Amino acid sequence: MLRLAIQSKGRLSEDSIALLREIGINVDDPRRRFLAQTSNFPLELLYLRDDDIPQVVSSSTAALGIVALNEVVERGFDVKILKKLGFGACRISIAVPERTGYDGPHWLNGKRIATSYPVILRSWLEEQGIDAKVEVIAGSVEIAPAADIADAIFDIVSSGGTLVSNGLKEVEKVFFSEAVLISKPTLAPQEQDIVDEIMFRIDSAMVSRRKKYLLMNIPEASVPEAIKIIPAMRSPTIMPLASTGWCSMHSVVDEDVMWDKIRQLKQIGAEGILVLNIDKIIP
Repeated sequence: MLRLAIQSKGRLSEDSIALLREIGINVDDPRRRFLAQTSNFPLELLYLRDDDIPQVVSSSTAALGIVALNEVVERGFDVKILKKLGFGACRISIAVPERTGYDGPHWLNGKRIATSYPVILRSWLEEQGIDAKVEVIAGSVEIAPAADIADAIFDIVSSGGTLVSNGLKEVEKVFFSEAVLISKPTLAPQEQDIVDEIMFRIDSAMVSRRKKYLLMNIPEASVPEAIKIIPAMRSPTIMPLASTGWCSMHSVVDEDVMWDKIRQLKQIGAEGILVLNIDKIIP
């Protein structure tokens, strides 16, 4: 039985639970629970504050954790980053009052910058050769300029709406973050087997999210050209139809190029094209 630490509440918690369910691990309703076991997999869930997860995993209290990458870097505990999970995307940016005449990082020399992420900020300031005073604030960083606590802030940005509502503008995008799966420094062989199974399932789920399954009718004479357009993961499936000279063709394509592929297929005679979601792709 492995213990997985995840955020106790918030969007990252919801997305973490959704991922576990997507890979076939049954998770009960986590509300008002601190520790819970899954019903069909050797995994126990530990619900924590996000900034506690790296320490708990590093100390081996939990073997695994799902947490924002910025928390891993900021806390500096000894953990292994196993995989970026593709959700919880955000960035940590420098923002200044809207009417400030900001003209580049050198503007920050001699200024006060408020943040909850001093480690990441100081590293960036050093890289830029900037001498600024870092004011560490636990929360409500965005009010620091208005309260004359700081001249600028370094804080998490998702949509940017909070900055605008506080009269701030984003001027430097410094650190890009997303949810990551982390592990303790050393796993026993039996623990590694469970982690390998989890990773295998996550890989399958993540690949399927970016793919679409195409079915179409196409003239036999156009099949060679269609194979060039959509070669599939190995080779498309082609079956003859009852109508002479026609085939049914099945293939898998990346979602981001799907519409361009469909346009090309229609130009060579494909019709009746069906686009289906894929639940899982097993490599």
